[in-house]
Amino acid sequence: LHKIRLFDESNKEDDVRVTLYRDSASWCPYCQKVWMTLEEKRIPYKIEKINMRCYGDKPASFLRMQPSGSIPVAIIDGVTYNQSNDIMYALEEKFPDSNPLVPTAADVRMRAQSLLRLERQIFSSWMYWLTSRDTPDGRMREGFISTLIEVENALTATSGGFFLGEQVSIVDAMFAPFLERMCASLLYFKGFQIRVANGEKTNFPAINRWFDSMETLESYQLTKSDYYTHCWDLPPQLGGCVNEDGSKQFQDSINGMNGSWDLPLAPDNNGLEPDWSWAGDEAAAKREAVERVTANFEAIVSFASRGAGKSGRSYGAPLADPNAVSNESIQPFVDAAMMVVCNKILSETDAENAACDKAMTELVSVWKKEGGNEVIDKVSMSLSYLRDRVGVPRDMRLPAARQLRAHLNWAI
Repeated sequence: LHKIRLFDESNKEDDVRVTLYRDSASWCPYCQKVWMTLEEKRIPYKIEKINMRCYGDKPASFLRMQPSGSIPVAIIDGVTYNQSNDIMYALEEKFPDSNPLVPTAADVRMRAQSLLRLERQIFSSWMYWLTSRDTPDGRMREGFISTLIEVENALTATSGGFFLGEQVSIVDAMFAPFLERMCASLLYFKGFQIRVANGEKTNFPAINRWFDSMETLESYQLTKSDYYTHCWDLPPQLGGCVNEDGSKQFQDSINGMNGSWDLPLAPDNNGLEPDWSWAGDEAAAKREAVERVTANFEAIVSFASRGAGKSGRSYGAPLADPNAVSNESIQPFVDAAMMVVCNKILSETDAENAACDKAMTELVSVWKKEGGNEVIDKVSMSLSYLRDRVGVPRDMRLPAARQLRAHLNWAI
């Protein structure tokens, strides 16, 4: 929705020197690390949203600038940079006084280079395991764990919460998108847990502390996604991820199949995904959910009604359907249901909750009289369509997304 990012009154639109081309759905890890760098350095920038191939077409104007179609791309002072690491180092060079992220001391620079090589190693071992079926002797799993222990040891050795100590650096920005996706994907597809809820035992305490430190940064909070979004956006980006035996229970919990998206919501999704306590309390999450829905209410009703409409051209991402056609005839019914859902989210007392329950029951009764079970089924299909496509951080933060998904389930 927003095309320009200014940080304070001293920033003027005419003075913006950076344009970032990133993915529309906030799925791309390479876009995330550039996005986070801009936010951490507080560099004003313009934004152009570009589809990933797995969920849409790229405009011809972008392909003329970037024939490969890959993202991110950045234009800085009129110069085009088309690789994420190049963009990050260019930002450091062009804006040296804006919260420097690259160390200057020779010994620290050497340590940073060593850690960046480790980042590529853990990335490779993760990709190898995630996109393959492990051997009977568990060689892929053990190879990944061995490299993960190196990351754990590197963080244990630091004097602060980040890879290079007390201050966030470019090393943290490079690690963040991929460690975040490792936590989600390896739990979902392999049944292997790295991140735990606060107070739970773990073999990787330093990595968990690092995530705690990262989550104090507004730059990371803004760009962070949730397990559900990652576990559905990674397979189409990678050409598939391979399940291991024993992973189904985790998939069901992340997908809301075993009551994890039902009210009342269990803390930390029953220990699988830590709650974002830094995002505020439950009341704040509910307000955020309703604010995001009501700010674009008509478009969201139309989008949801695609669930009872016609599917469009198929893309690799199963939850992407950019050319779907909304069922206009069902929109008034979906509109009424969404208004009750929003009121239900904001209900604070037993009486208010009971009033919402009654309102939904009355709506269903009216729908049955007007169109029979067909209308009821189409409204349910529409609400389910919307529920399954609530994306983090594109649409809202995880606590708000959990509230919206659960309240849509209540209505369904």
